[in-house]
Amino acid sequence: MSSSTPQTGWPVSMLSDAQWQEISKAVAPLNAAQLTWVSGYLAGLAQSQSGQLQPSMAAVPQSNAVLTILYGSQTGNARGVAEQYKAFAESAGVPVQLFNMADYKIKKLKDETHLVIVVSTHGEGEAPDDAVELHEFLASKKASSLSQLNYAVLGLGDSSYEFFCQTAKDFDQRLAALGAKRIAERLDCDVDYAGDVDAWSEKVTPLFKAELSQQGHEAQVVALPGIQVASVTKYDRKNPFEAQMLLSQKITGRDSVKDIRHIEISLEGSGLTYRPGDALGVWFKNAPTLVERLLSALSLDADSQVQIADESLSLAKALTEKLELTQSYPSFVKAYAEQTQNSQLLQLVEDKTALREYLATRQIIDIVNEYPKPVEAQQLVSMLRPLTPRLYSIASSQEEVEDEVHLTVALVEYDAFGFSHQGGASAYLANGLQEGESLSVFVESNDNFKLPQDPNTPVIMVGPGTGIAPFRAFMQQREAEDAAGKNWLFFGNPSFTQDFLYQVEWQRWVKEGLLTNISLAFSRDQAHKIYVQHRLAEQGEEVFEWLQQGAHFYVCGDANHMAKDVHDALLKLVAEHGKMDSAQAEEYVAALRKAKRYQRDVY
Repeated sequence: MSSSTPQTGWPVSMLSDAQWQEISKAVAPLNAAQLTWVSGYLAGLAQSQSGQLQPSMAAVPQSNAVLTILYGSQTGNARGVAEQYKAFAESAGVPVQLFNMADYKIKKLKDETHLVIVVSTHGEGEAPDDAVELHEFLASKKASSLSQLNYAVLGLGDSSYEFFCQTAKDFDQRLAALGAKRIAERLDCDVDYAGDVDAWSEKVTPLFKAELSQQGHEAQVVALPGIQVASVTKYDRKNPFEAQMLLSQKITGRDSVKDIRHIEISLEGSGLTYRPGDALGVWFKNAPTLVERLLSALSLDADSQVQIADESLSLAKALTEKLELTQSYPSFVKAYAEQTQNSQLLQLVEDKTALREYLATRQIIDIVNEYPKPVEAQQLVSMLRPLTPRLYSIASSQEEVEDEVHLTVALVEYDAFGFSHQGGASAYLANGLQEGESLSVFVESNDNFKLPQDPNTPVIMVGPGTGIAPFRAFMQQREAEDAAGKNWLFFGNPSFTQDFLYQVEWQRWVKEGLLTNISLAFSRDQAHKIYVQHRLAEQGEEVFEWLQQGAHFYVCGDANHMAKDVHDALLKLVAEHGKMDSAQAEEYVAALRKAKRYQRDVY
């Protein structure tokens, strides 16, 4: 009697349980195109009596022409889009190679003939960390002519920000200025980018395929009869895992100005794995009170049926589970102004600076309350952005917590316009779920924020506020591995007695010698404010010594202020204690980043 796999029920009597487990593990990371290729590879081995490779399916290049995809990603979205496009292009028979910009040898650019750039923008129009070197190179005098290059650029951004997709615009302009040929117009994607990316992929892929075919390349993809490859289920953004909330515990004091929660979530049964430095994506639901406020303000019936893509559902369900309500954005103001023909809003839309200032302090409900006018249910739905998941730096190591994942979440909460406002995901995690209830999650890997491979390497961790989260994971991992490398934490928050997050754990690591140094900056515990950048400056000589010894330098937290202040402090201490001028200090820090010894997880 033959046995079968629990996932598919297919007979696998010729394989032992151990062999099947090894095969399942090996194919789990592969995409559809790669699985197809592997099926051909294995069939070729089976058909060859000598055991040498004679694949009956292969993609055999007739020239060196290939489509190169380069991505720059701060949070993982651009990487995901790049990987998705690689699979799409390969399925269309286009030969593709994919690189993170940080791993790409810039000198190869002059030899490329076909290129796709997928890049995000963060902060005030800044390139993501892994794109900085290539971004700066293309703007420098070192960049040579690229007249042989055909390219397309896809940018990811958020139109709520002033410098929407600025990094993609920069790449597009600089490639064109160097003589490269734009094969398709740049696509600037907003936060709800899935449909736009699909349409763009279908448009540009035939163009690249035609170009490559003219250069003598035909990728042969031959289907193999009688060979079936098991579909591999992988939980991701589009297919999240229904996890279980285990704990939501406030870890700041009663008198703290912050409400920060330690969250524990069970991943049991998911097969999901993560490494310190990765993030957890959380699909959240808007608070019922917020949905009720919006329905009341617009005199809408919660049970009205609306359409979102191919799904028909009640308006209340759509507002709760499908649409973005806690972040405001220009596209809503524009649509609402045009629908209501409100003269003040129409005028505001024309002034981008004033509009950004207006949106900075308002949620959707505030705009509607200020300019009330009834709209139809479907009209409202069409004005609102799709809800997007929030990413949180993981605060645990699986070596320590196994089938759990821990987060450190600051509840966004403030009073404005006559009532209390809360953030969408933070309120959902802090107050919206009871222990034992389920939530939809996925793991977002971050290869640009990882512990050094050598456990003897010293690490310096700068993480004020909830920026401490990944460093708790780092320490759990180094403890589990019995890593010999020195560890130094710079942590800051308003008050020692109220806001020292995970204090007992950090004190234990100090006592046991795992944490070599800890430098604390509690801003409100003295007359003048002290922040982590001040502690860095004070300890500059020893910090530089650690860097000279090969230390890796990590920063996690606020991108707009803290990360910039820490970067400036790093440059100054390198210049002072390395006896360098400002240009040399810049080169030194740039070299750290290039060697992946200076890594940031900023938001």
